[in-house]
Amino acid sequence: MGKTIIEKIFQKHTKDEVSPGKTIWIDLDVRSARDFGGPNVVKHYEREYGDTPLENPEKTFFTFDLVAPPKNIKYAVNQSICRRFAKKYNIKVYDVDAGIGSHVLMEEGIIKPGVTAVGTDSHYNIVGAIGAFGQGMGDVDITFIFKTGKNWFEVPETVKINIKGKYEYPVTAKDVTLYILKEIKTSFALGRAIEFYGSAVENMKLYERITLCSMVTEMGGIVGFIPINKEVENEIKSFTGKNDFEVINSDTDAKYEKEITIDISGIKPQIAAPPHPHNVFNVDDLKGEKVDTIYIGSCTNGRTEDIETVAKILNGKKVKEGVILSIVPATKRVYRELLEKNILSQLFETGAIILNPSCAGCAEGHVGMTGEGDISLNTSNRNFPGKQGKGKTFLVSPAVAAASAITGEITSPELFM
Repeated sequence: MGKTIIEKIFQKHTKDEVSPGKTIWIDLDVRSARDFGGPNVVKHYEREYGDTPLENPEKTFFTFDLVAPPKNIKYAVNQSICRRFAKKYNIKVYDVDAGIGSHVLMEEGIIKPGVTAVGTDSHYNIVGAIGAFGQGMGDVDITFIFKTGKNWFEVPETVKINIKGKYEYPVTAKDVTLYILKEIKTSFALGRAIEFYGSAVENMKLYERITLCSMVTEMGGIVGFIPINKEVENEIKSFTGKNDFEVINSDTDAKYEKEITIDISGIKPQIAAPPHPHNVFNVDDLKGEKVDTIYIGSCTNGRTEDIETVAKILNGKKVKEGVILSIVPATKRVYRELLEKNILSQLFETGAIILNPSCAGCAEGHVGMTGEGDISLNTSNRNFPGKQGKGKTFLVSPAVAAASAITGEITSPELFM
């Protein structure tokens, strides 16, 4: 019987028989820890293994993307702990200027199609966008993996989501993602791998695939994949700078636990209201709600193309007085591309605040939090109460965020077509 994508990737990394429900040991190509979780990994390693060498320092990384540069003494100390450990064991550190770790590791060609990768990031499964297996794990598990290079996994069932229809700007990949969330919530794919099919997703550019796969966590899924065609394969080669990888798509006779079809024909720009990412409405249903802060960035919508969309909509217009618009490129590479295209200076003139590459605006301790009673629009992936402050957070696309920055209230980008 044929295998799904995750089953085929697993089979290349284990001697065990791979089938859903079986517990197997997987060799892991990439292991990383962030400035959140990383210091605990160091503590656990020194306590359990002393000065014993790591299994493979060349496959081990630290990525500082959460509170970068450190904005309090705790994080400054945490990052120093990781740097000292990295120097001792010759581990590569992508420091506070690099950007979001999962993105950086893909850009550097360290994570590429077909590899297995783990880290202390709950959205590490975003690497499914390039056909890799990624999993966020706790610091105890990552410590063990630093030492051994492997870990056990239960092979998940795979579900198939067929996307019927197509979408056109100003509807974006983020709107499609939110619409899928609205339809399946967290029940359909809970604890499963997801494979997405249909021309609407299979024609997505890489940055759009990153948006969709970044929210598989919010769908309850383990990891999400979209079949990789030749055009996307070439885009991945350009993105990662690597040619030495094998694209893995599922077998034609692969077995899926469940299958569903979602029709996106005619969808409008979407918005997820508190308290859940799947509490999704048409933007027009909530239009007119006053907005206090807007954050554009994160692993979900921090690529060059996302921020270009914002610049095209603002296009010389000013951010509404009283609205705080923060824009955070995902990585140093993205920041450089935006500088070369003169986009950051354009955004600066609109009244936007341009911040250094990092996660930012995603959780307490970052820039871009909300005060009590504030309404925030956010292009990230979660809007649970308290995660981004004491205000209310709505999840939107960069296009919706930009339109709303101009008017100072929830607004569809259709107004600025």
